[in-house]
Amino acid sequence: MHSLLISTGVVALAEMGDKTQLLAFILAARFKKPIPIVLGILAATIINHSLAGALGAWITSIVNPEMFRWVLGASFIGMAIWTLIPDKIEEEETQVANHLGVFGATFITFFLAEMGDKTQLATIALAAHYTTPFIVVVGTTLGMLIADIPAVFVGNQFSKKISMKLVHSIAAGIFAVMGVLTLFGIDKLL
Repeated sequence: MHSLLISTGVVALAEMGDKTQLLAFILAARFKKPIPIVLGILAATIINHSLAGALGAWITSIVNPEMFRWVLGASFIGMAIWTLIPDKIEEEETQVANHLGVFGATFITFFLAEMGDKTQLATIALAAHYTTPFIVVVGTTLGMLIADIPAVFVGNQFSKKISMKLVHSIAAGIFAVMGVLTLFGIDKLL
C-alpha cells in the first residue's frame, strides 16, 4: 500500500506542468471531446508505465544490491533536479494523425510524449525501489490521471490557480529525500 501511495503522489506532483499535462490541455482545446481524450491518456499510460515497471524490475535482477543502491539514489536525486526544470511541448507532438480520431491521436501523442519523460523514468526507479512493479504502475498511472484529467476538463483555468513552481518544488523535495535516504541505506523508511 505504501508503494502505491508514494508512486501516486510523486507522479501526480511531477506531472503538474509536465509536457504531457500541457498536451492534455492542447488536446482538450483542439478536440473538445474529453472522454476519448481521457481514455487515450489511460491506455497510453498503462502501456508506457507497464514497460517502465518491467524495466525497473529487470534492473533489480541484474545489478548487485550495493551498486543498485547508488544508481537508484543518484536517479532519485537526478529526478529531483529534472523536476525543477520547466517542460515545454514540441509542436510536432500535437500534430499527430487527425485521421486516427480523438482516441487514436491522444493515445499516440501521449505514448510518444511519455517516452523518456520524467514520469516514465520515475516509474522505472520506483518499480526498482519497491520491487512491486505492478503496484507501482497502478500508482504512477493513478498519478498521471490525477494530474491530467483535470487538465482535460478545466484546461488552462486549472493551471492558473496552482503555483506550478510550488508543486514542482514539493515533487523535487520528495525525490531528493528518497535519493538521500537510498544513498545512505535508510530507504526502508520509504
